[in-house]
Amino acid sequence: MRKFPSYILWALLWCCCCQTTQAEIFTSISQMTDLIYTEKELVQSLREYIKAEESKLAAVKSWANKLDALTRVSTSDPENYLGHPVNAYKLMKRLNTEWSELETLVLQNPSDGFISNMSAHRQYFPDEEDETGAAKALMRLQDTYQLDSEAFSRGKLPGMHSSALLTVDDCFDMGKTAYNDADYYHAVLWMQQSLKQLDAGDEAVVSKVDILDYLSYSVYQMGDLPRAIELTRRLVAIDSSHQRAGGNLRYFERLLFKQLNEMNQAYEPVSEEPIQLGTYSRPKDHLPEREAYEALCRGEGLKMNEARRSRLFCRYQDGKMNPRLLLKPMKEEDEWDSPHIVRYLDVLSDDEIQKIKSLAKPRLARATVRDPKTGVLTTANYRVSKSAWLEGEDDPVIDRVNQRIEDITGLAVDTAELLQVANYGVGGQYEPHYDFSRRPFDSNLKVDGNRLATFLNYMSDVEAGGATVFPDFGAAIWPRKGTAVFWYNLFKSGEGDYRTRHAACPVLVGSKWVSNKWIHERGQEFRRPCGLTEVD
Repeated sequence: MRKFPSYILWALLWCCCCQTTQAEIFTSISQMTDLIYTEKELVQSLREYIKAEESKLAAVKSWANKLDALTRVSTSDPENYLGHPVNAYKLMKRLNTEWSELETLVLQNPSDGFISNMSAHRQYFPDEEDETGAAKALMRLQDTYQLDSEAFSRGKLPGMHSSALLTVDDCFDMGKTAYNDADYYHAVLWMQQSLKQLDAGDEAVVSKVDILDYLSYSVYQMGDLPRAIELTRRLVAIDSSHQRAGGNLRYFERLLFKQLNEMNQAYEPVSEEPIQLGTYSRPKDHLPEREAYEALCRGEGLKMNEARRSRLFCRYQDGKMNPRLLLKPMKEEDEWDSPHIVRYLDVLSDDEIQKIKSLAKPRLARATVRDPKTGVLTTANYRVSKSAWLEGEDDPVIDRVNQRIEDITGLAVDTAELLQVANYGVGGQYEPHYDFSRRPFDSNLKVDGNRLATFLNYMSDVEAGGATVFPDFGAAIWPRKGTAVFWYNLFKSGEGDYRTRHAACPVLVGSKWVSNKWIHERGQEFRRPCGLTEVD
């Protein structure tokens, strides 16, 4: 019986646990581009439908004009008109034949082709969960890069100005998505922006009453009673019969005056400053290093100083006299001194990148993480990307890339995992995590050992965002197409290096493609011998 290497079992397990549902399709820019062409096809189909409707309407109008002229004559003197045998015959003919033909014409449905085309494509359309996910992605970008709702709604993102604008109704829907998720912090920001644009005269379907209804209650949930009262009063002034608003107003007022009496304070008019980013504090979440992580994503909080920079060098690397690198050694740059992180230049050619992407695209599925409690692979909100796994047998390019990684690192890749290709779409990210597994190990790590090292290829440039950051020591590494970064996840003792906790920052503008190789401990006994101390 043939024994499969453990990395094959890893890949099989991943495939079994990572079936893509409709709601998971649109976390990849690669697959979202298909929707652009689908929409273009539907627009063409819609134009053909309009043309058919116009042709049908023109024919009906022609009938109507002809019959209108004829009935004006016939009704002026019916007896005299019918006294002519031809007119009597033609009346019989019209009512028996021609009006039936007209009925058939009117009953023709030019929309059949368009509806058929819509039905064929509908199975690939995003659903409500996808729309909600896209809205949350914008909010994630808003938080990470400290962008106010005005910047998004007007298309003013860092380094670019776009015609992609958000309407009053778009902002309202963003706020409603947050509200339905009990995320009142973002609900306030987007409802306020919706109200601001409506007050500025922008057209909208949603009413000011609806916006104020959501906004006032969200502000109350943020603990700002005076402003909640002021907003509710505005609502009641527009619609005095609004039952919920009237009840809320009385409740808010009683609550405020009770608080003021308990603190022995007088009522002060609400601030006239509009609600904006920074008016309220964002609630804390599960991630302890949230602020440090997001600051690094913005290029802030970097701990690179002149003393550290003086210890960084660039060099040619021949893989310890590896024959495949002797004539063309790799260009190696230090990115960080401790833990040591290096970047290799010109690792992948444009043709190789294109081939890897073309192999991965049909296999892209929502990336998973291992649940620390159950050990089962599952999707998670903190990892938003699409990934695929490629092996050497898929194409000579993959085999060549695997060999190149072995040559550069000096580590055996026989026990490494398959080459993982990932594409990050709208707001795509991977929050701070360790690449190595912490003890006790999962059963599938007992064969080939833990993830010793990470080799990460950048296969695209990113217009804004998308850095790889290390919150523990304040490093940020920015994507550069064709380059790769490498670091060890474990000390020589086999203990995990907890400093290597890292994250993939959300992509703000552009599409981020990466591929990575996780190299395991087994097979490295003589290539990276054990150290004498725990932190060697």
